[in-house]
Amino acid sequence: MTSSEIRQHFLDFFQRKNHLIVQSAPLVAKNDPTLMFNNSGMAQFKDFFLGNGTPPAKRVADTQKCLRVSGKHNDLEDVGFDTYHHTMFEMLGNWSFGDYFKTEAITWAWELLTEVYKLPKDRLYVSVFEGDTKDNVPFDQEAWDLWKPIVGEDRIILGNKKDNFWEMGDTGPCGPCSEIHVDLRPQSEVDVQSGRELVNADHPQVVEIWNLVFMQFNRKADGSLEPLPARHVDTGMGFERLCMAIQGKMSNYDTDVFTHTIKVIEELSGIPYGGSQRDYPDVAMRVIADHIRAVSFAIADGLIPSNARAGYVIRRILRRAVRYGYSYLGFTEPFLTKLVPTLAMQFANVFPELNAQRDFVATVIREEEAAFLRTLENGLKLLDKITADLTQSGGTVIDGETVFELNDTFGFPSDLTALIAREKGLSIDEAGFQKALQQQKERSRKDASSATGDWTELNDIDGVEFLGYDQTEAEARIAKYRKVQNKQGTQYQIVLDRTPFYAESGGQIGDTGRLEVRVGDQTVLIRIADTKKENDLIIHISNDKNLEEILDTHSSVLAKIDSSRRTAISDNHSATHLLHAALRDVLGKHVGQKGSYVGPDALRFDFSHFAKVTDEELAEVERIVNEKIRENIPLDERRNVPIDEAKNLGAMALFGEKYGDFVRVITFDPAYSVELCGGTHVPATGQIGLFKFTSEGSVSTGIRRIEAVTAERALALLNEQQATVDQLKELLKAPKDVLKAVQSLIDERHQLQKKIEALESEKLQQIKTDLLTKVRASNGHSVIVERVEVPSADALKQLAYDLKAKVDNLALVLGSDINGKPQLAVMLPDELIKGKNLHAGNLVKELAKEIRGGGGGQPFFATAGGTDASGLDRALAKGRELLEK
Repeated sequence: MTSSEIRQHFLDFFQRKNHLIVQSAPLVAKNDPTLMFNNSGMAQFKDFFLGNGTPPAKRVADTQKCLRVSGKHNDLEDVGFDTYHHTMFEMLGNWSFGDYFKTEAITWAWELLTEVYKLPKDRLYVSVFEGDTKDNVPFDQEAWDLWKPIVGEDRIILGNKKDNFWEMGDTGPCGPCSEIHVDLRPQSEVDVQSGRELVNADHPQVVEIWNLVFMQFNRKADGSLEPLPARHVDTGMGFERLCMAIQGKMSNYDTDVFTHTIKVIEELSGIPYGGSQRDYPDVAMRVIADHIRAVSFAIADGLIPSNARAGYVIRRILRRAVRYGYSYLGFTEPFLTKLVPTLAMQFANVFPELNAQRDFVATVIREEEAAFLRTLENGLKLLDKITADLTQSGGTVIDGETVFELNDTFGFPSDLTALIAREKGLSIDEAGFQKALQQQKERSRKDASSATGDWTELNDIDGVEFLGYDQTEAEARIAKYRKVQNKQGTQYQIVLDRTPFYAESGGQIGDTGRLEVRVGDQTVLIRIADTKKENDLIIHISNDKNLEEILDTHSSVLAKIDSSRRTAISDNHSATHLLHAALRDVLGKHVGQKGSYVGPDALRFDFSHFAKVTDEELAEVERIVNEKIRENIPLDERRNVPIDEAKNLGAMALFGEKYGDFVRVITFDPAYSVELCGGTHVPATGQIGLFKFTSEGSVSTGIRRIEAVTAERALALLNEQQATVDQLKELLKAPKDVLKAVQSLIDERHQLQKKIEALESEKLQQIKTDLLTKVRASNGHSVIVERVEVPSADALKQLAYDLKAKVDNLALVLGSDINGKPQLAVMLPDELIKGKNLHAGNLVKELAKEIRGGGGGQPFFATAGGTDASGLDRALAKGRELLEK
């Protein structure tokens, strides 16, 4: 059975059990402050478990792309060294939202594994939660009683809180679980030792394949548990491990999930894959086969490698793969990019977003690889210097902080640093490295968590009704609130049952405004500084102080947004749609949105394109956008459109966004701009008034950024530019042709510059002639130590080289005060370098102490700069003394 068939059998099975099959959410978690990546199948459904939203059906199944490389769930360091850990993996799952519970979950799991997949019953074991007195959660007697007639008592294992109480983070939905494990060892090993003894013992062939989680509780910020509004089922089956079990393999990497990629790696490297867990070439191939999936799908889902948060995690994964290929497979040129087509075709039917963008993904990866290969080479040189300095100083151990820096910055794992160190008779401080690594993990975990408090529930709601497309104010009830401590200080986060406030999403920033509360004859205002989304909740954020009393005692409010601000935002959002369409017209259909900012002051639009947008292209795009504005195209807004119908209308969907079964379609002329969008827009394009670019540039590999202004901001920009031109005309006395006047000034400046350079050259020649008369003989070599007046550091260097060309065996120290900044130059002959073991760089560093500066250079020539010109004569005196010695 192929991996594709295994996946399809799962989906078909649960479809027959009346489950709605839904698409995978993107890898990057959005609108969830507790997660950086979707690390489990249930992440996209968390709000349904909490009762904050309504699921699309009571029974749901899917295969979800997951990533575990940071925070609580971190498998990165195990990848490649064992047979079953991965960064990105697929999680097959079925869910019940307040519908069926343990009975159906357990019996269906057994039916699928043994009757559909035909796994041998005598190789399966199950575990149930033994209970936990600290959390006051009892032994899961119900699960035990359900499993007992199916597998027998001898195949049921009691599990503790670590193994059999599932939690996705420090807070949130959780509950006891039953795991299903499979024993894949050869029969000869099974005859000697029962698989029961190896469950949860990290045996590579006795592994968990399915986890049936019974969601009953919500973990609060204080660590306590509270019952969820309804009981749910959340199951997660590791697709790669399931394929290993069904295909009878000893490793996930031996299944057809990975063999296609590994075959390409073999062909590119010329090294056969042996499947060894000890040989580093085999480890490298597993690392690469795993990591290319994570990197490719993350980029396809809209995440670009960078130096911040989620982008940095993806960059680390990519660099880890490049480093293994470089060190153990001999790849000195970009190679990961060549794996993308194979991967894209393999997953085209289940995750089509990668195949749709494979050229873009391959280009981003290629540029990242090339950049890191240069960094890697520099890292090796740095390590050579570290070991050389350590040996010279008599040390034998590379400190842990240095080992960590090599790992974190250059992608050198500690084992590679240790290997290179051993070759040179050194070792590493493993304990110090582990300490630094743990501190980094703690920082990562802290970054991935949210400093949110517990909600104070005031009114039960089924969900939040958004009214902002049609209303700017509305009566509402306060559903709940919480007090939060973060970098901004104390904030109150307020949830209403209905609201006109737009929550930040899709690039559009959140609304501001106020909540009006009637207290007797007075109206109390709660200022709303921002509006955010958390899963499916719309959260109104206030920085006002001491709101508990008014929130606890007054549930009705009048919610009012800042209407003028919203209008400016809508102008800019609609302009991004017109801009997107114009870019595709001018640059090509490969252009796709990769990010945006839509605020009241300006808009920013990031898009895929592999070259600078020329001035002519920008001018044409700007012309088209303004033409569409003048046409005053009316908005055609359609809500709750079935997703398939929207696609048939030609609506563009953004990669990396999760769309439901029903979407909102925004159209400005069906032949021009049709997009899926949840933002706010103008009633007709004429309201935008005017569109004007302010900048165009590169964000990262293959991503360009355009910034622009509209409406009053655009008019203000044009007025400001016109005022500048008018001032220039007045200054240049050129009322008609200001460009000609400016060009004349530039030409005149060039001519004057040439005259200055000629005079300086003449002066430099005179200084050189004077210095040649001051050459002194000392111990077989010639010495010049003088203070000179030169216009620049480059002139000082040129003077030193000119003197070297004229004087044999020259040792010199020159000093100059250049506009209040002291400069030193040192030149040494070969006799002093080789015979006396002198180094100009070391000498200039010593002299630079007198001018409170530093410098360096080559053995024969070095320079230094400083901040204290009064020490220049002391530096020269010290130089003269050292050379005469």
